[in-house]
Amino acid sequence: MDKNTWIGFLLIAGIIVGFSMLNRPSKEELAERQRLNDSTAPARQMEHEAAQLSAAISEEVESQKSKAESSEAENLQERLQATYGDFAVAAQGTEDFQTLENERVRLTFSTRGGRLYRAELKDYKAYGDTVNDLRLFTGDESGLAFTLITANNRIISTQNLYFEPIKRDSVLIMRLHTADEDVHLDFVYTLPQDEYMFGFDIVPTNMERVLAQNVSTIEMQWQQLIPQQEKGRKFEERYAQLQYMDMGGSIDNLSDRKSDRKKEAGRLRWIAYKDQFFSTVLISEDGFSSSELESETQDQYSGYVKKYNTTTALNFDLRQPVRLRYYTGPNHYNTLKAYDKGVEKSERLNLKSLVPLGWKIVAWVNVILVIPMFDLFTSWGLHIGLIILLMTIVIKIIILPFVFKSYQSTAKMRVLKPQIDEINAKFPPEKMQERQQATMALYQKAGVSPMSGCLPMLLQMPVVMAMFWFFPTAIELRGKSFLWADDLSTYDSIISWSTPIWGIGDHLSLFCILFTIVNVAYTYITMQTQASGNDPSAKMMKWMMYLMPLMFFFIFNDYAAGLSYYYLLALFFSILQTMIFRWTTDDAALLKQMEENAKKKAGAAKPKSGLMARLEKMQQEQLKQAREQAKAQAKRR
Repeated sequence: MDKNTWIGFLLIAGIIVGFSMLNRPSKEELAERQRLNDSTAPARQMEHEAAQLSAAISEEVESQKSKAESSEAENLQERLQATYGDFAVAAQGTEDFQTLENERVRLTFSTRGGRLYRAELKDYKAYGDTVNDLRLFTGDESGLAFTLITANNRIISTQNLYFEPIKRDSVLIMRLHTADEDVHLDFVYTLPQDEYMFGFDIVPTNMERVLAQNVSTIEMQWQQLIPQQEKGRKFEERYAQLQYMDMGGSIDNLSDRKSDRKKEAGRLRWIAYKDQFFSTVLISEDGFSSSELESETQDQYSGYVKKYNTTTALNFDLRQPVRLRYYTGPNHYNTLKAYDKGVEKSERLNLKSLVPLGWKIVAWVNVILVIPMFDLFTSWGLHIGLIILLMTIVIKIIILPFVFKSYQSTAKMRVLKPQIDEINAKFPPEKMQERQQATMALYQKAGVSPMSGCLPMLLQMPVVMAMFWFFPTAIELRGKSFLWADDLSTYDSIISWSTPIWGIGDHLSLFCILFTIVNVAYTYITMQTQASGNDPSAKMMKWMMYLMPLMFFFIFNDYAAGLSYYYLLALFFSILQTMIFRWTTDDAALLKQMEENAKKKAGAAKPKSGLMARLEKMQQEQLKQAREQAKAQAKRR
């Protein structure tokens, strides 16, 4: 260092020494400080002793707490060991969740019980929810548990045990451990791509060491609450039911209108918890046996429609896996039908029966005509309103021959009205049998059968009824809007109120109102084309014809808007057809043709046959009995 640096250090040291000397306390100040220290010494001593005592107490408390916890833990382990035996290691844990998902579903599984905790469908939304995927169930809304019987006769439910999750791509293994690492039970869930159905296998490994070997079945408990997903609760309740199929292919169900319970001793292939448009189905390769099935209706304000419960048993070989399958998806006919593609008839699941299509002949029409036609028009990318219009036109064309035949019969009856009026004037009401006999003779002479108009109507009824069953259950209409209707699968209310009115409910549906108005107009036009008598029964029938459309309003006010829209279109086309038939039919020419046909038949000695002959025979017998009764009464007098 140079000279300047040394001079700097010396100056700094001098400043520090000088400052210390100037600030040094005087003798008086030192004495005062000593006095203060002596006066506060006892207080400081007491504070120190208190701190030491507090620390000692805290240490003792912690020691006692640790001993208590250790003792409690030991007691808990003893209780768990006594209750669960080899499964005690799985009796404690933290509930965690694992997810499997593909393009269709998102499945969440819980480590507690190793069960399916939540099922969501990515292609659908709940009514009024445009953001969240539709939830079939979640949490305690569903539960699936198996009862295990140990070698020392302990009864253990899997719902109280914790599983270890092992995830491998599209496979999730929920492993139930025991005290022996080589002994465990696996729930194996396998989710294929683009599927609503996934595999569920119960795979035991060395479980014969801990489970009773004289037990050949494993008991299963399955319950589920069905949340209300749709706007129209009435129809959701109607179509929500527990269905099942036995190993022979016969399908049965519990009541959809009230709480119901059944016991099935035979083996069941599958059990379905069904809603109006969605289902959760458990399928067994070997079948469920000794099944107790229960369905409970839920309060309308609970947010749920039904509650289903099943207690059943599965074949359980300790050295073989149990093969099950889960279906969590829509009640879509083609989707469900696809699971039977390429499968032997005896092995088919027939899950398509979850879609209600009506009675056998009606379902047959839906399968071969309505559904393929709907799928065809849908594949063209058309709007749902146009699709229903095209379906209406096609169906009207199909049943046109029957409608025309029915109209011809009505027209023939109409042109014979003057002659029928003459018969009615000739035979008063007191001689009703003579009047009927003369009327039937006229019909036979003219070649007219009163029943000829009914037969075509009956032949077209299966097609009409097929549409009645198709629209309320077609999931393709769900969420599809048209004009003012935001969802064609439910009613299109334009006015709503809080307190339901008997016979109407809590709303008015516009498509139903329009359908009723047009139906009244159609009835009026139809009545103008028919022959009507002057007797009271004919007048009463006329009023009944006008009352029918009003009755339809009360029936269809709650029905799907798509169905009311279809009926509205069908009525428009029916009115158009009737008007065309009326304009193209010449009553005078028709009467002349009937008279010519009657003359040709007059000389022919042709035996009577068919319905007309049977009706005439019945009338002759009635007339004969009436005459005999009159003679008997005259003799008594």
